[in-house]
Amino acid sequence: VQLQASGGGLVQAGGSLRLSCAASGRTFSTYNMGWFRQAPGKERELVATITSGGSTNYADSVKGRFTISRDNAKNTVYLQMNSLKPEDTAVYYCAASNLYTGPDKYGYDYWGQGTQVTVSS
Repeated sequence: VQLQASGGGLVQAGGSLRLSCAASGRTFSTYNMGWFRQAPGKERELVATITSGGSTNYADSVKGRFTISRDNAKNTVYLQMNSLKPEDTAVYYCAASNLYTGPDKYGYDYWGQGTQVTVSS
């Protein structure tokens, strides 16, 4: 599967952005999907995941502010980000897994190219 992330940009603290990740292929509904982020000089870290069945999981740092969702008819996974903070600044990546449903980035088989999110204070 090929993944194309979009929707990043520059936003002020407290603002919102919605990221999208469009997937190729006819079996999108069977993939477990995740959003990860990587800030300069830091490890890539989990933001949120959604299984093929729709179960979600979030990093503690984004719980209550971010929402992951998927539209299987459009082969797309979304990340709605509200109440953004400067510490959310990072390159955001979407990822897909055939079987793995957990938070470890090494469990994901396919990665998109990333989209930059910058939150100004």
